Amino acid sequence: MNTLMNSSLPRLSLLAMLAATMVTAGCADMGMTETQQRTAMGAGIGAVAGGLLGNATGGQNTVRGAAIGAAAGGIIGNVWSRRMEAQKQAMEQATQGTGVDVVRTADNQLKLNIPNDISFATGSAAIKPELRQVLDQFGNGLKENPGLMVRVVGHTDSSGSDAVNNPLSVNRADSVRNYLSDRGVASSRIETAGRGSREPVASNDTAEGRAKNRRVEIFMRDPGQPS
Repeated sequence: MNTLMNSSLPRLSLLAMLAATMVTAGCADMGMTETQQRTAMGAGIGAVAGGLLGNATGGQNTVRGAAIGAAAGGIIGNVWSRRMEAQKQAMEQATQGTGVDVVRTADNQLKLNIPNDISFATGSAAIKPELRQVLDQFGNGLKENPGLMVRVVGHTDSSGSDAVNNPLSVNRADSVRNYLSDRGVASSRIETAGRGSREPVASNDTAEGRAKNRRVEIFMRDPGQPS
C-alpha cells in the first residue's frame, strides 16, 4: 500500500495544481468575492487530494475521501475571519478618497498603507489631522474586537542619513501606537517597528517616488482565525 500511495503523490500534486487553476478561473467568471474564491479553491483542491488518497487506499473510499477533502480544503482556503472582513469593509468606507490603500495580505492580515500626504510632514513624527480621522475609525474597530492585534511599521525616503531616518521611522510608528492607546486601545496589542529607508516602494530619484516611500503601514491580524 505504501508503494501505491507514494506513486500517487506526484499525480496528486499535479491534479491539485490543475484544480486550483480551473477553480480560480471559474470563480472569477462567476463574479465571486475574494473570500468566496479562496473557499472554493480550497474545496476544489481538497476534493482532488481526498479523492486520490481514498483511491490509493481502496476504491470504495474515493467518494468519501473527496467529500472530506473538500470540507477540509474549504476551511483552509478561507482562513479569513468574518470580523476581519467586517473590518476591511469598514476601513474601505472610512478611507475613501484619502489615498489610503486597504488590502488583504497573502497571509490574511488587513493592511493599511498610509501615504505621506495624509500622515506626517517631512522630517516629522507628528500625526496630521487627516490621519487622525482614519485612526479614530481603526481604533473603534479594535475596541469592538479585543482579540485583534496590530503592527505599525514606519518608513522614510532616502533623504538624509540612516542616523536620522531610522529613529524617525520608529517615532512615526510609535506616534500611531500612542494615538490609538490614548483612545482606549491597549498598547500591549500594538507592535511597532521602523524600517528607515530600507524598504522603498518607489524610486527615491524623484520627488513623487520619495513621497510614496514616506509612509506608515498598519497591519491588523486575528490570531484566532477562522471564526
